[in-house]
Amino acid sequence: MRNLVCSRLMSALASAILAFGISIASLSTVAVAQSAPAAQRNQSIDAFFANFTAEWVRNEPDLARATRYFSGDEQDRLERQLTPRTRAQRQARIARARQALGELTRFDRAVMNETQRVSADLMQWQLQSIIAEEPFLDFRFPLNQFQGVNISLVTTLAVVHPFATERDAENYVAALGQVDERMREAIAESRRLAMRGILPPRFILRATIEQMQRFVGTAPAQNPFVTALAQKLSASVADAKRRQLLGQADAIVQREIYPAWREAVALLESQVPRATDDAGLWRFPDGAAAYAHFLRTSTTTNMTADEIHELGLRQVDAIQTRMDEALRRLGRTGGSVKERMEKLREDLRYPNPQSEESRAQIMRDIEAILRDAQTRAAPLFDQTPKSPVIAQPYPQFQEANAQASYAVPTADGSRPGTFQYPRRPETMTKFGLRSIVYHETIPGHHFQIALQLENPELPAFRQKLILGGLGAPIEGWALYAEHLASEFGWYENDLEGLLGQLFWEEFRARRLVVDTGLHAKRWTRQQAIDYGIEVAEVERYVVNPGQATSYMVGQLKILEVREKARRALGDRFSLKDFHGMVLRGGPLPLELLERQADAYIAHAQR
Repeated sequence: MRNLVCSRLMSALASAILAFGISIASLSTVAVAQSAPAAQRNQSIDAFFANFTAEWVRNEPDLARATRYFSGDEQDRLERQLTPRTRAQRQARIARARQALGELTRFDRAVMNETQRVSADLMQWQLQSIIAEEPFLDFRFPLNQFQGVNISLVTTLAVVHPFATERDAENYVAALGQVDERMREAIAESRRLAMRGILPPRFILRATIEQMQRFVGTAPAQNPFVTALAQKLSASVADAKRRQLLGQADAIVQREIYPAWREAVALLESQVPRATDDAGLWRFPDGAAAYAHFLRTSTTTNMTADEIHELGLRQVDAIQTRMDEALRRLGRTGGSVKERMEKLREDLRYPNPQSEESRAQIMRDIEAILRDAQTRAAPLFDQTPKSPVIAQPYPQFQEANAQASYAVPTADGSRPGTFQYPRRPETMTKFGLRSIVYHETIPGHHFQIALQLENPELPAFRQKLILGGLGAPIEGWALYAEHLASEFGWYENDLEGLLGQLFWEEFRARRLVVDTGLHAKRWTRQQAIDYGIEVAEVERYVVNPGQATSYMVGQLKILEVREKARRALGDRFSLKDFHGMVLRGGPLPLELLERQADAYIAHAQR
């Protein structure tokens, strides 16, 4: 997910278990006192999962809102709040993880059933990862153009918050009243980091300032905090109540939120003269260790920056060879592969891309692609989600810096899966559009995350990604979904569409090179752009180190274990069964995924 699933609704996880001297295999050796009967211990681990998860969510109002974990008064109470954006909140989260990890080690994996055992292994991996982040808390900029508090607050309310009832709307307005406090917490954190010499690059500061100025550059009635309420408010709400709620939201934006945003802009403007244009984490003390941590978190492997960089270079070369062949079949033979691909992208651009007609047309085309994908995917999967998925554009203030993304549905049906697309001029092209939709919706993120959410056999922390997403299995699956469309003829008689798929696959390979180039090899922003990555993407990697490496590393592992299963099972191999094995358990660290695949192969061979 070009973000959210992961970057917007899920916190980034930390390093793989091997980084802390604990192997996956060793997890099953932890024992408890042998006096308790096995059935009692099994019941206790289920109770532990449930109790831990509920307590974790109680401390994270934004997570409660996203998952609608509780009901009644407790859910209302949480939905009227916003999670604090303070260092103390993050440290408290780590303390809870450390306590829970100690409790988890009391349980004996040997007496658990398979679901319990995998769940315990996964939880231990995730808790270890959260704890391992502690030395690197200062390496995330609280205000930035891609996933800063200035973005997450808008997403949390305008996109994630439910609007099905009048009570939902009242809770929304109550939470809106906390936005200025949360923003001022981010301002204080940004000021603290600056005093330590930890500043975003100058170009990130400027991009964030411009974006935040756009946010406050419209009348409150046109601000996303107000328009989301106006557009999504249930039709059952009486007109008088509707006017009251909208009036309250308008007043909060004008009197509280806009002043807080302007205060943040003033702070960032004061930091510009002190900042440099050095882009990577290498520029900070302990930056190399921080980047290694983020790579382990994103890939769920112990691959080094050098190994990932070289993998990217090899993949770019291989994919470009396939691109050249397809371009020649189209009669496009003049110039480099890059030049020919850029010309194709331009030729497929929507006319007058800033016109309202073209902006509306691309959303209609996305809708058509999405519905066609539902039909095409049916033969390849034994189960598809019950939750619907919809497409909508980003609000205009965010378009310049946003990337296509997916937000998860709720289990109670109050919110569908949501695909958001940024309609800035450079993205207003049919080139690669099908592949983007497949990645974010069907059979990509929506299939994986919604099916996991709907699987009653999983404990709630797995169903609802309570401890955060895992980049490599989540983004790896979505990139695998793009590849699957190409493998199974979805681009038959559509060479231009196939080239779009190859473009995005090569783009993920280039990400391996650029992310590691920026943060480990001292590349400049311009070097990354010159390598073939657009400005908004480069700037995304700068503020979210390591995340861009998750896609291809995850995809290659899924393809590897699929081929292993195909060779081992021969005629007994079923693609539907393989997909079911990967999806029903939800995203797992790649080592755990491989172990699951081995168990699937052994079962199918009986």
